[in-house]
Amino acid sequence: MTTPDQRRPFVIGVAGGSGSGKSTVADQVIGLAGHERVAVLALDAYYQDRDDLDLEGRAALNYDHPDAFDWQLMAEQLGALRAGFAVSAPVYDFSDHRRAEATSHVRPAPIVVVEGLLVLWEPSLRALMDLKVFVDTDADIRFIRRLRRDMDERGRTLDSVVAQYLDTVRPAHEQFIEPSKRYADVIIPHGGKNQPALDMLLARIAQI
Repeated sequence: MTTPDQRRPFVIGVAGGSGSGKSTVADQVIGLAGHERVAVLALDAYYQDRDDLDLEGRAALNYDHPDAFDWQLMAEQLGALRAGFAVSAPVYDFSDHRRAEATSHVRPAPIVVVEGLLVLWEPSLRALMDLKVFVDTDADIRFIRRLRRDMDERGRTLDSVVAQYLDTVRPAHEQFIEPSKRYADVIIPHGGKNQPALDMLLARIAQI
């Protein structure tokens, strides 16, 4: 049976728009502390499993809206990691817009990074964080990065990526993601490539 670690981990929330450089920041933290000392929960894995809809219906959903996510499960699993327990995080199949049967084993670690568009928007997650980071990047840079990712990694077409960006991504960013910046303890301007800002953040983490 898994037993909890006596030392509570330091939880870092990393939010920002799609393509802002959140994963780059998370990777920098891992590079500093080492893989064995960092656990990562990615919001993208916690989309609601809408098995009540067919593929066309699932594809039409707004995946940038707070209602798209299973906040209860993510908060429960983050709470378990804080208590020193391993969790079985969900795995999301973006080609089918469904939660996969397989899960990802996430072990407790001294540092937990919670990364995703809206992790600073959700109060239940913010309450579990020790440091809240917002990665701030210009809209044109974010769009180009998202376009490349969705076409290269998720099999999307140019037209579908552009349509989704105009219909849901940009409005959701303006309504939910950008306003969540006010909850941040640290704002990293110019994205995950801002080395001076990253150096300051990593220096703070190195003190932990």
